[in-house]
Amino acid sequence: MKYPVHNRFTGAVQFTADIDCAKDTPASIQFGLAVKCALKSGASLSGADLSGANLYGADLSGADLYGANLSRTDLSRADLSGA
Repeated sequence: MKYPVHNRFTGAVQFTADIDCAKDTPASIQFGLAVKCALKSGASLSGADLSGANLYGADLSGADLYGANLSRTDLSRADLSGA
């Protein structure tokens, strides 16, 4: 399934992830998988709209999140060192 990550300022698609999950998977989980895919590929998420993503336990160390919208994002147990 294709899942877009948008820029919070322009609304343009910043990254499109190809995620593997069931169609009834909650949107926050799907979004979290897309963000993790983007990070794994080395994509910059500077200025991305990540609001509402489930990033529980995600390795975000060193990620470029400058200007990203993280409101309502679950960052519990996430590694944000160097982000």
